[in-house]
Amino acid sequence: MSAFHDHLLDRRGAIAALSGAAITLIAATPAKPAVWSRTVTTSPIGAYIVGNPSARLRLIEYFSYTCHVCADFATAASLPLKTQYIDRGLVLFEYRNLVRDPVDMTAALLARVGGASAFAGNHQAIFAAFPTFIAKVQKATDAQKSSWFEGSVAQRARRIATDTGLAALMRARGYTQAQLDAALDSEVAQAELTGMTNIGRSADRVTGTPTFFINGRRADAVAWPALKSKLDAALKAA
Repeated sequence: MSAFHDHLLDRRGAIAALSGAAITLIAATPAKPAVWSRTVTTSPIGAYIVGNPSARLRLIEYFSYTCHVCADFATAASLPLKTQYIDRGLVLFEYRNLVRDPVDMTAALLARVGGASAFAGNHQAIFAAFPTFIAKVQKATDAQKSSWFEGSVAQRARRIATDTGLAALMRARGYTQAQLDAALDSEVAQAELTGMTNIGRSADRVTGTPTFFINGRRADAVAWPALKSKLDAALKAA
């Protein structure tokens, strides 16, 4: 057998050994953690819950779509809350509506278009458009505002969705008018939102938005920096 042939066998043996080591390394590499913000469920009262069900902290937010402080919180907190706490499996986040007025009810119904998996994106889009749709509310004519309090909840919501531009916003997100109408007409969703609001006011004694609870205890914070400090302290204590 030639020296060249011996050298070739040695190279093949080395390559086989390296391949075996690589396979062992791949097998030993732990699986990538779940992106927990993609895990969305619905609570018995109809609220959407995002994150790891076994998270150390459960964060509840009562919010209103016509609350400028809630809009500020959504703008500031969305990304850091998602990436630093929810996606890492540390925090389970529950969105609870505290409906204050017909415009709020309309936005809350529209946020549910597409179901649980679409909610977070719809929620952020509505709050991102807050200055625009609130300006239209403020500029609405007396006749328009009067019509917002006439007829069934669905009839009111359809007029509000058109007058405020919320329907156009949701259509721009890819939803059809038929989907929007179905969401606005849903008596189940209307009842859930009303029930959630009643629970907030009566059982949890929520008087303003946003209001947060961390593991069942009220967190005295309305802005992201203050709430972040509360979450960090709770994680250390958990």
